Amino acid sequence: MSTESLAWFKSSYSSNGGSCVEVAADLIASHGVVPVRDSKIQSGPVLALPAKSFSAFVAGIKAGGFPA
Repeated sequence: MSTESLAWFKSSYSSNGGSCVEVAADLIASHGVVPVRDSKIQSGPVLALPAKSFSAFVAGIKAGGFPA
């Protein structure tokens, strides 16, 4: 998977504290995956998560399933 041409973005809730991840929605329709990377190491590894799994993870966060 080539990640150079993806449109990466961080959450609007990110406060530039350095502990952020970036996601790209470009491959959801064509490959069914959501690429995720560390925003501090943009040339580092990329996790390609199944779109359904990523969606369930986000829903879990919104429901308070991962307390700090």
